[in-house]
Amino acid sequence: MYPKARIEALTDGIFAVAMTILILDVRLPEDFHPADSNALLHAVGDLWPKFVPYVISFFVLGNSWLASIQLKSGEEFVTRTYAARSLLYLFLATCLPFSTTVLGRFGHLAPAVWLYAANLAALSALGYRLVTLMPDLAGHQRLLDRKVALVFLMVTSALSVVLSFFVPSEAMWVYLLNILTPHATRWARSQRAGVEAS
Repeated sequence: MYPKARIEALTDGIFAVAMTILILDVRLPEDFHPADSNALLHAVGDLWPKFVPYVISFFVLGNSWLASIQLKSGEEFVTRTYAARSLLYLFLATCLPFSTTVLGRFGHLAPAVWLYAANLAALSALGYRLVTLMPDLAGHQRLLDRKVALVFLMVTSALSVVLSFFVPSEAMWVYLLNILTPHATRWARSQRAGVEAS
């Protein structure tokens, strides 16, 4: 058995570092010396292909972290299986800055989209598995919300891969569909309430 508090502390630290280093690839070239204000504004504007994956990744990691702190188990210890899956989950979280960098630099190429989507889908799938392994969560009011959000992220990752076969440079915009997660959660709650009422 492993102390859950120690795993949570490691998770907090890794998410903080991963979210911070995401921005490191969004920068102007070292040899860039703008002649005037317009040149600087133009160069900053040209960073948008790197900035959009950064924003998406930051909010995916941030929302994952927020969701994990909302789900609290009354248990003080977790199993070896949960601890091992947690390490794998954190490994995938630390890979996100790399896949974000690849997408930011080569987002016009489908394999960059696939790498990013695979990273997000694996992170979501493992996050879902962790939710099912966490002890003493049955009936937790946020459990359904977390599951719906993770499934939604897996679906949008799959959609981005499909879109990358046609227009890879536009495939990352599919992740904006994740703003619909609260609506999907409300729908899932109403469906569950309907089933329980009948």
